[in-house]
Parts: sequence; C-alpha cells; structure tokens
Amino acid sequence: MAFEIVTDSSSNLVEDMIDEFGLHILPLSFMADGEQYHSYLKGEHTDLSQFYAMMREGKVFTTSLPSMADSEALLRGLLADGRDILYIGFSSGLSGTYQEIDLLLGQLAQEFPERTVLTVDTLAASGGEGLLVWYAARMARDGAPIEEVHRWLEDHKLNLAHWFTVDDLMFLFRGGRVSKTSAWAGTLLNIKPVMHVDDEGHLIPLEKVRGRKKSLKALVDHMEATAIQPVSEQTVFITHGDCREDAEYVAAMVRERFGVRDVVINYVDPVIGAHSGPGTMALFFLADHR
Repeated sequence: MAFEIVTDSSSNLVEDMIDEFGLHILPLSFMADGEQYHSYLKGEHTDLSQFYAMMREGKVFTTSLPSMADSEALLRGLLADGRDILYIGFSSGLSGTYQEIDLLLGQLAQEFPERTVLTVDTLAASGGEGLLVWYAARMARDGAPIEEVHRWLEDHKLNLAHWFTVDDLMFLFRGGRVSKTSAWAGTLLNIKPVMHVDDEGHLIPLEKVRGRKKSLKALVDHMEATAIQPVSEQTVFITHGDCREDAEYVAAMVRERFGVRDVVINYVDPVIGAHSGPGTMALFFLADHR
C-alpha cells in the first residue's frame, strides 16, 4: 500500500486480515484483579475465552484508552519513515479513543508537514469498525490513493449496519445501558434486547424479544430488511462474546437466507465485552441505512 492504515483493537479483526494487509493496531487495555492486559498484542495469540470465564465468575473489568506514549512512538515512527497515515478509529460515541488519537495525529502532522495524515471517526464498533477497515484496506491494496479511501469511508460509514443482542442484561445495567429494574425483569422473563449502533455511534436498544434463538433470528431479520443488494456478494462480519456455537448458528442463517459465501467470525474483544458480557452476539453488513 502507498500509505499506512492504523486502527485500534476495538475493530476486532482476525489476525490473518491484520497480517494480510499490514495493518497497525493500537491496543486498548483493561484491568482485572489488579492486573493490566492489552486487548491485542501483535504476534501473540490470546485465549479470549479465559477473560469471558472471568466475567462469568463475577470479576469486574475496568477499561482504558490506548497508551498515548506507545501510540505516539508507532505513529511518529511511521511518519519519520516517510509514510502517510490513515487512522480509522473506534466510535467517538462509545469511547474517547478517536478523540485522543486524532489530537495526537494533529500534533504530529504539524511536525511532519510533508506527510498526509487523515482520520476517520467510524462511529462504529467491533466488527462494524473492522469491516470498514477491511474495505479500506482492500481499496488501498488495489491502488486507491489515501484521499479516495478517506472519502469512501466518510461517504459510506453510515451504511455499516450493526445489530447486537446480549445474553445477560446485568452487564448492560453495569454499563448504564438499562436500568436495574429492567435488567432483573428481563432476566426473569428471558427477555433479550436487540440493539444497534446509531448514526451518532451510540449503542441503542431498539426492541425486545423473548428467548435467545428469537434474538439471534432478529439480527438476521434486520439484515433482510436493510442490506444493500446483492446481499450474496457481501462480506459479513460476526463477533461474539465467547459463544462460538451461536455465532455459527447466525452465520448459517445468513448463508442460507441470502446465499452469502464470505462470513468472518471473531471474538468481541474484552474491552467491549466488559460492557456487553458473555453471550454477546453481533452481526455487521452494508445496508441502505444503519
């Protein structure tokens, strides 16, 4: 590629894609039992199921932004090597990551005026952010200049649909997404929320269904209602909170209903998962609107 694409670990990309496109990942971090972890480390395989096991055991995770010192070292190094940078960041509606990295890059751009430095607030999360990065990386690999890729992302980021459900409402309560009363009532009645990320990058509950299978089907129903045609030619991302079997179930519905051939499944990283919990299920695709 003629320029470098930088994103953060909340894009939840599989390692093969990171390696294939030579992407640079800024890791967010989280803390459990007094120990700090990075949600992504280049070249290191992390068994994320262990972190979800900790959540199921009741351990509370706190999360934080990428290290600014480490981020500056990476970004400054790229610019010093004569590389232009396109940063594609985690929704500003859910995290302060984009604002901090955008500010840092603005300062570095003044030190390297001969370099092109562009940023995109994806207003997206997890596989939604990751799918936008994937489209950008493919365009860059095919020779599109940095300005064209940046323009495409800005023009299409609100076409990246996110549909989520969770298995345990208490995690949403802890994150301030639902009231304690709603969380307890929903748990007792086996009510599952169906949510999406809106045009401002916020996670918004839209409907409630009774039972896990119905909530998974609802994700695919929303895809049928809004996905850009021909759906069969799309690449679809699915991320999950340590519930691979359910992810495969959703993938099978997507393949059967729409003829989609390319479905990529990966974990929701612990930084996002700390707020949504084990059993989180998310479906991402291009749509006529979010």
